[in-house]
Amino acid sequence: MKKLFKYFLPYMTNYKKEFIFAILGMIAVAVGTAGTAQMLKPILDDIFINKDQTMLSTIPVMVIGIFALKSIGKFIQTYFTAYIGDDIVRKLRDKLALHLMNQDIAYLNKMRSGELLSRITNDLNRVQNVVSTLLPAIMIKIMLIFTLTGYVIYQSPTLAFYFLVIMPLALFPLQILAKKMKKYSKRSQESTSNLTSRLTEIFNNIEVIKSNSSQAFEHERFKEENYRFFTFSIKQVRINALTGPALEIFGAVAISIAVYVGAMEVIRDEITVGTFFAFITALFMLYDPIKVLANIHNQMQDALAATERLQELFDNQATIVSGTEKLQKVEKVEFKKVGLNYEDEIALENINLQATKGKVYALVGDSGAGKSSFINLLVRFYDPSSGEILLNNKPLKSYELESLHHKIALVTQRIFIFQDSVLANICYGMEPNRQKAIEALKKAQAWEFVEKLEQGIDTPLDEFGVNLSGGQRQRIALARAIYKEPEILILDEATSALDNKSEKAIQIALEGLKESMITFVVAHRLSTIEKADTILLLEKGKIIERGTYQALIENSTAFQILANKTKEN
Repeated sequence: MKKLFKYFLPYMTNYKKEFIFAILGMIAVAVGTAGTAQMLKPILDDIFINKDQTMLSTIPVMVIGIFALKSIGKFIQTYFTAYIGDDIVRKLRDKLALHLMNQDIAYLNKMRSGELLSRITNDLNRVQNVVSTLLPAIMIKIMLIFTLTGYVIYQSPTLAFYFLVIMPLALFPLQILAKKMKKYSKRSQESTSNLTSRLTEIFNNIEVIKSNSSQAFEHERFKEENYRFFTFSIKQVRINALTGPALEIFGAVAISIAVYVGAMEVIRDEITVGTFFAFITALFMLYDPIKVLANIHNQMQDALAATERLQELFDNQATIVSGTEKLQKVEKVEFKKVGLNYEDEIALENINLQATKGKVYALVGDSGAGKSSFINLLVRFYDPSSGEILLNNKPLKSYELESLHHKIALVTQRIFIFQDSVLANICYGMEPNRQKAIEALKKAQAWEFVEKLEQGIDTPLDEFGVNLSGGQRQRIALARAIYKEPEILILDEATSALDNKSEKAIQIALEGLKESMITFVVAHRLSTIEKADTILLLEKGKIIERGTYQALIENSTAFQILANKTKEN
């Protein structure tokens, strides 16, 4: 519990005004609760035993006043504590989303998307329960315990002794249960992540599943994960179910002793009936917050496990960090003896290249040759393991990532479409300009189908752009790249889904733009790069041949073999 307070304290210090109101509300609830018990003494002694008419007129008004104080206090305390808690979670969710988006591609690729989703949603929901409900409940219950403890000691120190000595004994078994609760909570949250990951994978690959009629196979795998989740959840339920009865037994013993001793004092006329009932009422009221705190303690273990899992995400820091220099213009990119390793696997080795504005550089080779790794280095998804990349004769690392990425447009074979309008997709991350977007669509051979859509350029696109064909999605992605007016354009199989006519039209459009940028093209169909200024043939991470298409087709055996392969395919 102390860990949770320590973790969230820096967030809570920004809500001084709200905390003042919340504490005032808690004080009102605590005073009103103690006042409720105290009212029993004059009701029994003065009204029912002594038949005091004056008190009969006064007491109802006092009862209304006490309950009004308690009710108003509860409203103020509930509202402001909920406001503080929900706002902290909002900020935490914002911070986590930004933190994850700034992580290295390597880290994000290792983490399953379903697990990240689970941590941002399920784990944060458990944390939200803490800051919005449990922490405020702890504060109010502790305040009630102090208030009512002071009251029962004031009423009868002797009777209070029996209750206040026996009840702490219940903490020992509760502590054991709390440790078990934390262990099962962590496993339950891990199982939730696995379950979410399994579902994410199923729905992302639903076409493959249905085309292979493997629903039964996937269902069995899901059932196993679902049962594992159920097992840990039911263990948590069992521990929670044990907490109440354990506390009930100790509470019953403590209250029974207090009732017996108190009744004997009434019989001996040492205390009045009103005092005894006021004491017993306060005792029952005191028992309730103690019982609630015990249950909260268990729930805190669940939240503590979730907080630790969230902190694991925050503790991971990106290694690809932004430089300080703003990139104004791109004139030249140079690879100097560049190598890249993915853990123990060599992806690129001794890559040397000088790329200048107005030129087109094509990367070709078999799958796994290192083409994607080359591109990943250029956009700084990764940094070289050896050698260096220079941009305008300065290290690529020295430039701000944001200014670097503003100058680069990347179009991959895997098309990314956002659930927004066509216009928003074209202008993604930039100031929208309708006319400029239309021009980009025309150059990408996309305007012809976009203007026929129900709402034209304002037509909403579904998730992943499923209401478009593959070729249409590819053209939208190309239009986005053209709209950006990049100084480095990277096309990774960016026209693979287009027919020959559209592909040639786009090549002509890009030919007219190439003077203002450096173009890198990853291609499997060699016919698409015949006009490239330089073709780099990669094999096992090395450049084994370079030159124009004509030179390579005449003089390179390896290129000739690759050309024959692509013709056969």
